[in-house]
Amino acid sequence: MSPLASGADATPAAPAPRPAPGTLNQLFFDSVTRHDKPDALQFKRGSRYHPISHRELADRVRRTALGLLEQGLHPGERVALLSENRPEWAIVDYACLTAGLTDVPLYPSLPAQQLAPMLVDSGVAAAFVSTVEQAAKIASIRDQLPALRMVISFTDEPVPGVDLTLGELEAWGAASDTPAAARAYRERALAVQPDDLATIIYTSGTSGEPKGVMLTHDNIHSNVMAARDVLPAMGQDVTLSFLPLSHIFGRMADHYLMFAAGASIAYAESFETLAANFREVRPTFVLAVPRVYEKVYAAAIDKAMHGGTLTRRIFLWARAVGDQCVDEQVAGRTPRGWLAVRYAVARALVFSKLSARLGGRIRYFVSGGAPLALEVHRFFHAAGLTILEGYGLTETSPVICVNTPAQFRMSTVGPPLAGIEVRIADDGEILTRGPHVMRGYYNKPDATREAIDADGWFHTGDIGELHDAFLTITDRKKDLIVTAGGKNIAPTAIENLVRTSPFVSEVVMIGDRRNFPILLVVPNFVQLERWATSQSIAWTDRATLLDQPAVHAKMEHEALSPLGGLANFERPKKIALLAQEFSIDRGELTPKMNVKRRVVDRLYKPIIDALYDDA
Repeated sequence: MSPLASGADATPAAPAPRPAPGTLNQLFFDSVTRHDKPDALQFKRGSRYHPISHRELADRVRRTALGLLEQGLHPGERVALLSENRPEWAIVDYACLTAGLTDVPLYPSLPAQQLAPMLVDSGVAAAFVSTVEQAAKIASIRDQLPALRMVISFTDEPVPGVDLTLGELEAWGAASDTPAAARAYRERALAVQPDDLATIIYTSGTSGEPKGVMLTHDNIHSNVMAARDVLPAMGQDVTLSFLPLSHIFGRMADHYLMFAAGASIAYAESFETLAANFREVRPTFVLAVPRVYEKVYAAAIDKAMHGGTLTRRIFLWARAVGDQCVDEQVAGRTPRGWLAVRYAVARALVFSKLSARLGGRIRYFVSGGAPLALEVHRFFHAAGLTILEGYGLTETSPVICVNTPAQFRMSTVGPPLAGIEVRIADDGEILTRGPHVMRGYYNKPDATREAIDADGWFHTGDIGELHDAFLTITDRKKDLIVTAGGKNIAPTAIENLVRTSPFVSEVVMIGDRRNFPILLVVPNFVQLERWATSQSIAWTDRATLLDQPAVHAKMEHEALSPLGGLANFERPKKIALLAQEFSIDRGELTPKMNVKRRVVDRLYKPIIDALYDDA
C-alpha cells in the first residue's frame, strides 16, 4: 500500500473495458450449472443451519415462476417483495426475473403509511410478504392499491389479508412443470434482454419523497461481473447475509455477487443475533455497513476497559503497537525487528480474540453505504482483518469504486470498476458514467433529467477528490454546513469520529448559517447507565439521568475528545443530549438507518435554538 498522492485530479478516471452486456437470468442459470453445490444457501431453523442446494433452489425458482404465470401475471408487471433476508427472498427474486416480471423490494422495517406511496407509484400487481406482521401492513392499505390483485405469504399457513402461501404458489407451478414447460420457461428467461427492466428500488429519501430507481438487467449484471473480477470472493467462501436485500448494496453483493462466485450464502436471523450467527456460520467473506464495524470496535474497547487494570493496559499497548504496524503497512513496508515481535504478541493477546468473536475465518470484509471512520478501519487492519471500502448509490447499481487486494489505499473508496468513468465537477461533485447508471426514476422524467445530464453523467450529490484514480469522499453536497462566517464544514467525517466513543449511539452535527456548530447526541444508555451506577449517580428515568451535570460533563468529554485535530471553526462548541433513539417511524432515519439531518434539525429546533440562545 502506498500513501496518497497530493493534488486532486478533476479529469475522468479512464475506465478499463466494460464487461460484456448480460442479464441476471444468465447469471442465475450459469451459476447453478457451474457450481452445483449442496449448500448454495443456508438458513437457521431450530438450533442449527440447514442447506439448500443449487438444484433445489433452481427447482423452486422455476416452480415459483411458473406459478406466477399460472396466476395470471404477465411479463413487465411489477411485484412487491416485503421481507427480511431469507431463502424465500432469493427464490422470489429469481422467479420474478426469470418470469420477466419487475420486482419492487421494500424495507420490512417501514410502517404501512410509508409503504403506501411506493406501492401506489409502482402499481404492483402482486405482493409477497414474509410474516403475519408484514401481511397486516399490506392489508391495512390494500384499499389504496387498485392494481394489487394478489398477496402471497411465506408463512406455512394462510393468514389474514393473504390470498395464498408461497407453498401453494409453488404447488401451482409444480402442477404445470412438465419437461416441455421447463424448456419453454428457460427459453423465455434467456430471451430477456440486457436493457430490460429488472427491478425498481425506492431510494431512502433523505430529502423529499422516495424515488423509484429503475435498474435494468445489465445495470446490475455489469456491476456484478466487474466486481467479481476484482474482489476475491471464491466458491469456497461462506458469507453471512444481513445487509437488507431491499437495498441495492446487500442485493448486488450478498445476493448476486456471492451467488455468481459460488459462495455459500447463510442468512443471519436478525441484527440482534449477529454475534451468535458469526460464531455459528464462521463466514469467510462479509459485507457490512460502517455501523456494524463501529459496534464491533466499541464492544472491543468496552470489554477491554472494564476487564480490569491488567486487561486494559494490555489492550492499550496492543492497540498502540497495531497503530505503528498499520503506519508501516500504509507506507508500503513490512513491520520488522522488534516491532514485528511486539506485533506478534499483540495479535496473540488481543487481536486474535476479535477474530475469534467473528468466527475466526474472515478473509475479507467489504464496507459500503456510508463513510468508514479511519480509526475503526485502522483497528480492524491492525487485527489482520482487511476491510475493502467501496462507494456507490442505488442509482449506480450500486458500486462505482472499491478497494481491492491489488489496489488498496486506506481513507479512499478505491478506483472505479471496469467500464465505469468518474470525474469531479467544478463544484467538487462526483459524476459517473457507464453501464451501471440507472435507466431513470420511475414516473419522474424531470427528476431523471436533473440527475443524468445530456452527456450521460450521473450527478451523485457527493463531494470528493480523485488522486491517481483513487476516489476520496469528503461529504454529501446537501449535507455541507456553511456557517454564518462563511466556513464550509463537512459533518459526516466529524460525526464518524464522535461515534467511535462507546458512550455514543448516534450523533448529528448542526450549524448551517449559525455562528458555530453543535452536536445532538443520543447516548449509548447501556454504557452510560453502567458508568452512572459506578459513580453513585441516582436517576429515575433517562431524562433525569441526562439532567445530571456530571452525566452531561461525561458525555461532553466522550463526544468532543476525539475531535482535537479539527480546525477551530469545525469544532462543536456545545452538545445537547437526547433521551430517545432516532426512529424510522418519526421520520428521523431512512430505512437503511441513515439520519435525515434536515428532519432532525426541524424536530429538535427548540433544543437547538436554546443552545444558541445561551451562547
